[in-house]
Amino acid sequence: MKVLRIISSMAPKTGGPCQGIRNSIPRLQELGVENEVVCLDDPESDYGVVDDFQIYKLGNGKTGYQYHSRLVEWLVQNLGNYSHVLVHGLWQFPNYAVYKAIKKLKDKGKDVPNVAIMPHGMLDPYFQRATERRFKALRNEFVWRITEKKAINNADALFFTCEEELRLAKTTFKGYQPKKEINVGYGIQKPPQYSREFSDALYKKLPNLTNDYWLFLSRIHPKKGVDLLISAYKDLAKTRASLPALVIAGPLESDYAIEMIKLAGNHPNIHFPGMLVKEEKWEAFYNCEAFVLPSHQENFGIAVVEAMACRKPVLISDQVNIWREIQQGGAGLVFNDTVKGTHTALENFLELTSEARIAMGELAHNAYITHFSIEKAAQRMRDQLHLVLQKPK
Repeated sequence: MKVLRIISSMAPKTGGPCQGIRNSIPRLQELGVENEVVCLDDPESDYGVVDDFQIYKLGNGKTGYQYHSRLVEWLVQNLGNYSHVLVHGLWQFPNYAVYKAIKKLKDKGKDVPNVAIMPHGMLDPYFQRATERRFKALRNEFVWRITEKKAINNADALFFTCEEELRLAKTTFKGYQPKKEINVGYGIQKPPQYSREFSDALYKKLPNLTNDYWLFLSRIHPKKGVDLLISAYKDLAKTRASLPALVIAGPLESDYAIEMIKLAGNHPNIHFPGMLVKEEKWEAFYNCEAFVLPSHQENFGIAVVEAMACRKPVLISDQVNIWREIQQGGAGLVFNDTVKGTHTALENFLELTSEARIAMGELAHNAYITHFSIEKAAQRMRDQLHLVLQKPK
């Protein structure tokens, strides 16, 4: 079995889907599933990570839609080398390019690979209802009618990362009629064992970080609820003489990130170290008191699961699609995506004894093993790819 993954970018700063690819491919290779990736990054781009699989970088696409004049022809010429195509993400040209390439090959009487699409939460109704996304919602409605509906309904299957994502996808657009919907799950690799080599990486970036801290680690983006976290933390600090620090880790180049730094003001216990990678990231996870994500929409939350794998309690909103697994496993606290909900969760966590927090961290690790280990996720992915392959066209 040989799979071609298609994604707009493999740059780590673009978020979860490319990290999910990096998590799953090594384990799938061990299971006999060969994987290659084609993306629309500059051929000279340096991701800052070592990838032990083939990545074809075709050059940057145009506009936010990522139109690329060579992509369809590249696919027509190369799809015959693969048994499966797995498209990651929606609303950009690569998804429609696969549909066009498959149609061209069929018109020529050629054999075609099986096609599955992973929406990665991009069919969530949040994106069509959020008031700050009105223009993008109209754009998505237009793209849905012109191209996306064709791509989705003609794919052999849609792969979802959790049951909640699959359920929500049914509610967003008219004419949504995929051939098959499959919850394949999602997982992460086991984190590196804690090492003393980690001990200086984070603190070199944050020399003033001397006490315990809560960690937010993700893109600093409006949907992540960073404003809720900062506001709740500042409110809590007014009535609590001693609080863990708050570390908000993520790229700082966006206008929203700058706005959040201004919202934090000069609060001495709110820190913005920028994006954390490698040893910095794992040190941040291993040394935090808890991981916090008050997101307005989160399909899976790789960083949430990374924290769980490091035996850390997770405090997440009920808009993170894996909240049920968290709540049922006792792995953390679940709250509404409001300032009040975030404030209450932080306060409730403070009320826990040290022993209770440690126990919650152990339950978080158990939930990771049960639901989100890469071994189980890769096995499910392989099994479902086999089923799609056997499905008559």
